[in-house]
Amino acid sequence: MRRPRVGHIEYLNCLPLYHGLVRDGAILDMDLRQGTPAELNRQLLEGRLDIAPISSIEYLRHAGELLLLPEPTVSSDGPVQSIALVSRLPAAALDRRPVALTTTSATSQVLTRIILSERYGVAPCYLARPPDLQRMLAEADAALLIGDPALRMLWQPPPGLYCYDLGQEWQLLTGQAMVYAVWAVRREYAARAPHAVAAVLAALQRALRYSLEHLAEIACAAARWEPLPAAALERYFRTLRFGFGPRFQAGLLEYARRAVRHDALSGVPALEFFVPPSPEHRPGRHNQRLDG
Repeated sequence: MRRPRVGHIEYLNCLPLYHGLVRDGAILDMDLRQGTPAELNRQLLEGRLDIAPISSIEYLRHAGELLLLPEPTVSSDGPVQSIALVSRLPAAALDRRPVALTTTSATSQVLTRIILSERYGVAPCYLARPPDLQRMLAEADAALLIGDPALRMLWQPPPGLYCYDLGQEWQLLTGQAMVYAVWAVRREYAARAPHAVAAVLAALQRALRYSLEHLAEIACAAARWEPLPAAALERYFRTLRFGFGPRFQAGLLEYARRAVRHDALSGVPALEFFVPPSPEHRPGRHNQRLDG
């Protein structure tokens, strides 16, 4: 059997996980493929990846094809530091104004719409654009950035621009945690190769545990090639949340309900998790609905 094809987000938010996989040696048992969230979404849904992180909104849209892994996620419980709306105008002044949304993240596009509508009461004219701030602001009054460019922007905001951390904005709006990406496996692959999925899940869990215990070391290593100092990177890594406990499941379902209200999602699915096989049981699914 071939190695499982596993996606990996190429941004700094997943560097701790990658570091743990390399140190553990588990990376040798995976066909690991890096990409932006949008690229990995497409590859997983097209069957070119077996297991991958996927933007929360795309998981919710395609839950019938996928099973969730119980961890990791890319989440925050308050500020996230790497999803930013950068604007020439205050957010409340963006009604009917052009806002450029990065093409690299589907979840953040919908999150921006929710926040600007429900927190600031505005309905901008949205444009989808590649993540180049200078070009985005040449066409629009505000721009959505994610990942490393957003992290650098929020670390040193340019003079004359308003910068909004959308993790913080979401919590101010809802009081909830926010889940930006989940790890999922294609249902047909989970049925065909449950032991391979279980091995990948175990490797991810080991890598996550190791990384969370060595964030200062990982930040110092990353600072050798990043423009941000080690202290800023460590603070960023500690800001992120990678678990998927009840508070984060509830936050994801709250996001889903609001996405439905904004016509970005047709309905709120149940969250169905992959369950590793055991000698007594065949692999199956665990259904959990937290939306009442």
